[in-house]
Amino acid sequence: MKKVLIVEDERDLAELLAYNLEKEGYQALVTGTGVEGLETARRELPDLILLDLMLPGMMGTEVCSALRHSDKTRGIPVLMLTARGDEIDRVVGFEMGADDYIVKPFSMRELMLRIRAILRRSSQEPDTTERQITMGTIVIDCASHRVTVAGSEIELTSTEYKLLLYLAEHGGRVMKRELLLQDVWGYNFVGDTRTVDTHVTRLRNKLGDAGEMIKTVRGFGYKLEE
Repeated sequence: MKKVLIVEDERDLAELLAYNLEKEGYQALVTGTGVEGLETARRELPDLILLDLMLPGMMGTEVCSALRHSDKTRGIPVLMLTARGDEIDRVVGFEMGADDYIVKPFSMRELMLRIRAILRRSSQEPDTTERQITMGTIVIDCASHRVTVAGSEIELTSTEYKLLLYLAEHGGRVMKRELLLQDVWGYNFVGDTRTVDTHVTRLRNKLGDAGEMIKTVRGFGYKLEE
């Protein structure tokens, strides 16, 4: 049984989330503060964390950053829940290592679909083949999940790595935002394509000059080409 940790200070919402998760066959753990959530994550090692952005004492972004800086919890997927939907909040959330972001009020059905997609994606066998993909100065080592640009290693989140790999595997072809949501994020429905845009912006920044190889095709999506 997959274990989902809910870190949410709104008690009614936390209980509603726990009820729906258990109805879907998950084990739900509930905490109401950032500190308690971080301690529970380290102790229980859940399969997924639903993390509110605005928490008493310790912000959700701080919790997410702490999770990502620990070898023990680094690989746990984090889905941020927040009433704030400004682009800067999404950027900060992704910068701290969140895998996805959903704005309150949200559809419980959509949330459950996202949870299933994230858990399905995280349970897939990693690509351990010895192949390397080279695009210009970018080298992707599929066995170690390492990315280097002009010989220097670039630190990417799991989602950023998967996005770059997908674009590289389809080098020169335009990938629609909806297709990226489906194949990289695993969403089999029309989601918020701003998630894709925000990740592409972060990825470009991390790649430096090589980020210019990720081209925006207005009205369609993105492609990676030398």
